[in-house]
Amino acid sequence: MRITAFLLLLMISFSSCSSGDKQKAGSSAELPNIILLIGDDQGYPYFGFNGADYVYTPNMDALAKSGMLFSDGYVSDNHCRPSLQTLVTGKLPVNIYRKGFENMYTEIVKNQISPDAMDAFKQTYDRKGMAIASMNTLPKMLSQKGYVSFQGGKWWEYHYQNGGFTHGMTEGWTGVEQNEPGWFQEHMGGKGMDLARVSNQAAYDFLEETKGTPFFMWFAPSLPHYPFDAPPKYQDLYKDKDMSESAKRYYANCSWFDDSWGELVSYLKDNDLYDNTLIVYVNDNGWEQAPQQEFIDDPMRSHNGGDKGKGSVYDLSFRSPIIFSWEGRIPNGLRTDALIHSSDIPATIPVSYTHLRAHETSLHLVCRLLLEKINSRHIVAAHL
Repeated sequence: MRITAFLLLLMISFSSCSSGDKQKAGSSAELPNIILLIGDDQGYPYFGFNGADYVYTPNMDALAKSGMLFSDGYVSDNHCRPSLQTLVTGKLPVNIYRKGFENMYTEIVKNQISPDAMDAFKQTYDRKGMAIASMNTLPKMLSQKGYVSFQGGKWWEYHYQNGGFTHGMTEGWTGVEQNEPGWFQEHMGGKGMDLARVSNQAAYDFLEETKGTPFFMWFAPSLPHYPFDAPPKYQDLYKDKDMSESAKRYYANCSWFDDSWGELVSYLKDNDLYDNTLIVYVNDNGWEQAPQQEFIDDPMRSHNGGDKGKGSVYDLSFRSPIIFSWEGRIPNGLRTDALIHSSDIPATIPVSYTHLRAHETSLHLVCRLLLEKINSRHIVAAHL
């Protein structure tokens, strides 16, 4: 029988979490470290593991082979901020907007905001990530199991603490900065935007500081996102290729992301962290840049992923490979075209991999029903 990707993930995770040592479920010895690896404007076709032998992505190819690859994943929006909000809350954008709207008006009434000050308050509420701060999030849920957490990379929600992270790179901005050139970069993540583009050092410092404690890491470099300014060693991979100039620049950024991920993997292995780390990969939204498409003199298409990429209603805008990998726990080389949604990720991680009781999460009802079905053997097999 064929089952949904979410049920398949639950079954795989239950299998991976049952061991012969009879340790108590949920003990600290069993809790995996968790890395949510997020690509920024990464088109799903442009990986070696998806047949694009013209794009150099050896580390992502290795990740795809090391666990379960869902080739037909989809994200919640065709732009980054609402898509990222889904990944941290498990809510769809429409529900985030509705809940945020309700919470904002509660604050308006409580603080007796005057009509004259209403527009300014609404803008501040949105730009300072106050909606997400009022919601349950993946870091907050994992903290119930003793996890520390790190935010690195793109983060629109003003400060890492708004998402419930214990550590992070994005630390807000002042009202004065809001009116200065370059403020939008601060709004997207501030110092967090230096992850991978400058170095991974902030992530390494976090891992060193919290050694011995289970961790959750939001590793979301602003890559291969514009600007397409990859260092020469990545541009050189494509300079003699028969492809458009805009393709060369975009693919160089793809390789830059890949190499940054490879550097983190090396750190994890060198510090004996890799084997007990669950890795989940997903894009925020898609992109269009085929090898022969030339957008170099068309900034709107070059900076927004063509006509069918970011911001469009096409498959290229919403589709993403989604990968679950855990050395020795999830079998290697699994691939399925079963549909999966990015909102399944925060639904699956806390319940299935950390033994957090389903009623402790915002998805308690659906998880309880799914678990009852599995326990009653209504679901018996998965055909990949």
